[in-house]
Parts: sequence; structure tokens; C-alpha cells
Amino acid sequence: MNSFRLYSLVVAVSTVGILSVYALLRRKPKGPAELERERRTWLDGIGRITDGTVIDVHEMEQNEGHHAAVLLIYKYDVAGVSYECSQDVTYLRQWINLHSCRLGLPTSVKYDPHNPGNSLVVSESWMGLRQ
Repeated sequence: MNSFRLYSLVVAVSTVGILSVYALLRRKPKGPAELERERRTWLDGIGRITDGTVIDVHEMEQNEGHHAAVLLIYKYDVAGVSYECSQDVTYLRQWINLHSCRLGLPTSVKYDPHNPGNSLVVSESWMGLRQ
């Protein structure tokens, strides 16, 4: 009977210890900015390039709980299908000149070959805008 109690105590202490370590070491969830940076990095690595056109640059005002954003709106064609997308370039302003982005500006677009709607024009290591 004593050995049964000893084993139960060891199992209980081990379980509490493992759960405590898991709670201390688990990763915090990634924020939207971190997820977007990872998406850009991933597309830089696997993306295919096609020609596109800048449609507009839209500056969104700061609202309750949301930061001010700058959206680069562009269109491109892949396999006969037209896509119209936007990319938040708020944190990439140091790489681009928004004043030179005008209607009809030719650009290169990197897109995911398995999901052509997932695309970008600017990232930390690649620039598709033609000045």
C-alpha cells in the first residue's frame, strides 16, 4: 500500500512540474506585424515574378484601435486570371517613394505559384516598383 501512495505522489509531482515548465516556456502568439513580415520573407523565397501595374496609393486614417496605414493597390495577371490586390507598406516606407507611385506605374509582382492571390510588390529584400 505504501508503494502505491509513493507512485501516485511521484506521478502528481511530475505532472505539475511538466505543466509548469510548459506554461513558462510556451511561445507567445505572434502579432499581425510579425505574421506579415514572415509572409513577405516566405514569398521572397518561393515567389514567382510577373508584370503588374500600380493602381493607387491609399492612405488610411488612424481609427479607434487601428494604426494609420498606407496601402499600395496594384493589379496583375497570372495564367489569364486578373488579380487586384493591396499591400500594407506602412512599415516599408524607407524603401519606397510613395510620391512617385502613380496610376499606371509598371511594377513587378512576386506571387505564390500555388495561390496567385498571395502576392507582394515590396519587401525588406526585394523591390518590384520601377521608378
